[in-house]
Amino acid sequence: MPPEPWPAHLINPQGLKAIYGAAPPPLTAVRLRRLTLDEEGPTLTLHLDLPYPAEPPRKWAAQGFNTVRIELAFSGLSAVTLHGFGTEITADIALTAAGDGVAVRVDAPGTTVEAVARTVYLAALGAYAQE
Repeated sequence: MPPEPWPAHLINPQGLKAIYGAAPPPLTAVRLRRLTLDEEGPTLTLHLDLPYPAEPPRKWAAQGFNTVRIELAFSGLSAVTLHGFGTEITADIALTAAGDGVAVRVDAPGTTVEAVARTVYLAALGAYAQE
């Protein structure tokens, strides 16, 4: 059986469905802008750039946006490892079921992040004009 699409692991995938419909982009070769760890939750948040949708919201198109930015928050962390980091990270990200929670793996040249959390949710969704 093929793995579930990554939005199936989110507790709130509605925003992604509104933007991308039934075909959200895969989390391959996405730009990892920032990674934050917060003691509240505790939470790991990935700040990512995604490809622009074929049919963007009119407001985004009118403003000349061309890149989608999201934040995926992994709350209730039970494990996290980080090996390496750098600038301008283009990564492949995988979300999988892990017991009663979700596991995330970020793979990029020189960078690997692995974490297990109780939940994952879409903490932010927006767009901007990348030059």
